[in-house]
Amino acid sequence: MFNKFLRENKVAAALLTVVRLYLGYSWLTAGFHKLTGGFDAAGFLKGAIANPVKGPDGSAVYAGYVSFLQHFALPNVDLFNTIIPLGEFLVGLGLILGCLTAAAAFFGVVMNLSFIMAGTVSHSPTDIIMGAIIIAAGYNAGRYGLDRWVIPFIRRTTAKGNKAVNHTA
Repeated sequence: MFNKFLRENKVAAALLTVVRLYLGYSWLTAGFHKLTGGFDAAGFLKGAIANPVKGPDGSAVYAGYVSFLQHFALPNVDLFNTIIPLGEFLVGLGLILGCLTAAAAFFGVVMNLSFIMAGTVSHSPTDIIMGAIIIAAGYNAGRYGLDRWVIPFIRRTTAKGNKAVNHTA
């Protein structure tokens, strides 16, 4: 019942608009400051590797993720110096404009989970909850945004493509 309200109700769409604007602003400004401020993830990555999240027994909780940071992220820090700020900015832009809203929220949740596994909590849990609500709402989260036109266009375009594929088979 709550899911139906979240996915179909216009009042829910208005409330979701407020949530996505708030979350979008947070992502957009974080990404913008990194894009314009000379962001370098190397120090953060080294800190996350040197001081991983530990469980009660003192062992690393996310050892696989720490290994990923050590063996892939740190050696490719230049790539991460680009994709983190750009990703944050684009997630914020998508949420603010209401364009591909669920996808933007999904990638925001993925980044927040990455930050948590690296040992930074901050406001990530709250952002994950808001992002999950936006994802669950689907199209309705972007009803008062560009998704009102973008999603039907994508559906029409992919439906035409599927028909063309089916006719040739």
